[in-house]
Amino acid sequence: MAHFAHILDGLVTNVIVIHNDELLIDGLENEQAGRQFCHSLYGGEWIQTSYNNNFRKQYAGIGYTYDSDADVFITPQPYPSWTLDSNYDWQPPTVKPVGDYYWNGSTLTWHVARVILYFCR
Repeated sequence: MAHFAHILDGLVTNVIVIHNDELLIDGLENEQAGRQFCHSLYGGEWIQTSYNNNFRKQYAGIGYTYDSDADVFITPQPYPSWTLDSNYDWQPPTVKPVGDYYWNGSTLTWHVARVILYFCR
């Protein structure tokens, strides 16, 4: 099965699955054939995405962006303070400490993730 993302103004608005037979041209898989098939069904621009993250960095999801220059899908920005690095990964303003921490978007700091265990008899 092949997965294709609908792109509107650089944003992924839908992801669908089509049969690999729709990619065949002279017996060989061809992404352009899949794009045209999706366009014939729904219109718009369609880009193939890899469920196994084998190409275009990662599997596209609704709300992701598509960078056509780099030919990658980028996850939504998790917090306004995070920036995109050269590998197209979002990075916090400070490095995450070693251990179980979570980012607090209000205080812009890392907080210890505490686990409370309750024992029942």
